Amino acid sequence: MTATPRPLRTRPARTVALRPMAALVAGFALVGAALTACGGDSDDGGKKEYLIGFQGPLSGDSQQLGINAYNGVLTAVEQLNGDKSLPFTLRIVASDDQGLPEQGPTAAQKLIDNPKLMAVVGPVFSGPTKSSEPLYSQAGLLSVSPSATNPALTDLGFTSFYRVIAPDTVQGAAAAEFLAKVVKAKRVYSLDDRSEYGTGLSGAIERGLEQADVPFTHDGINPTKDYTSQATKIMADGADAVYYSGYYPEYALLTKALRGKGYDGAILSGDGSNDDQFIRQAGTANAEGALITCPCSDANTDPSAAAFVAEYKKVNSGLKPGTYSGEAYDATNAIASVLRKLGTDANRESVRTAFGSVDMPGVTKRIKFERNGDVQGSTVYVYQVKDGQRTVLGPVSSLIKP
Repeated sequence: MTATPRPLRTRPARTVALRPMAALVAGFALVGAALTACGGDSDDGGKKEYLIGFQGPLSGDSQQLGINAYNGVLTAVEQLNGDKSLPFTLRIVASDDQGLPEQGPTAAQKLIDNPKLMAVVGPVFSGPTKSSEPLYSQAGLLSVSPSATNPALTDLGFTSFYRVIAPDTVQGAAAAEFLAKVVKAKRVYSLDDRSEYGTGLSGAIERGLEQADVPFTHDGINPTKDYTSQATKIMADGADAVYYSGYYPEYALLTKALRGKGYDGAILSGDGSNDDQFIRQAGTANAEGALITCPCSDANTDPSAAAFVAEYKKVNSGLKPGTYSGEAYDATNAIASVLRKLGTDANRESVRTAFGSVDMPGVTKRIKFERNGDVQGSTVYVYQVKDGQRTVLGPVSSLIKP
């Protein structure tokens, strides 16, 4: 469970040493501004400095997912800079796209324009990824997303894009199987937020439901602040399960509206809702029993990730890793492994060219890529809100009874 929100400590962008970012903070609006963060306080001993960019939502309604990822990058950079054998030091330059497709190119260009920047962790959301990647490809600047899951992103001809999380073809198929075999839904209401992420996930789920012969209704709704009428439509449809493909602010509002109407069916969402902010915004009573699928495990309950969790807490003032923290940590370490091999003569082109051959253990999975930039292999987990906390039920594959 994420720590209690606390204020961000910020100063003017050119001088700030951006420290750990906490939970949602009103008024923290960078609007595409670039910030820099040091990766350690020790003297670098004259070592060459490389910059690693971060692009994601550091403000806006869904900023917590971006903050989780940023803190994962910061953890890796702090740890790497503490390694005296590293022949260089690393520094983060963060660019806020607010999670909005229209802000993506501006945020990306701010990073591209910095000649010392060797690679980018991000973008975080699928919409800004789609709008930013043409610029990154043109600039020859490697970008490694910890979380952009729209299936089409690796099929659009981008030449510098990789991701360390499985596409929604994987999550969607698993979610559909879970709905059919565990929830045993007789009819599903598949609702998305009409975003690149939401439509990609809902489409994958619906294909899986078709294969499982589970009837469904497809619907899309732009993010709003009132889901009362949508809840009424769902009640009238007669579906005994709802799957929302979108982000936690809207999932919280939808869940509240459904509970208010007395809906007693299963309520589910995907990785974009997998954050404790969902519980806070929906209210503990409304969130109780809600289900979330994610192609990500919870590092906090994974014994093999204990060292990462300890380091993350140390770097981030006691905060626990959140969704995408581990993936961002892995993406940063994968970039650093290439820089280490290339030494002090690395440049954007050599980093981009070498990255496809990365093969290394990570905290979330083994980091190895297909030719199109997708990470190899993944497991989809199911979370449920129990007693006010997100609890891992386990991988979909283990929850399905023979």
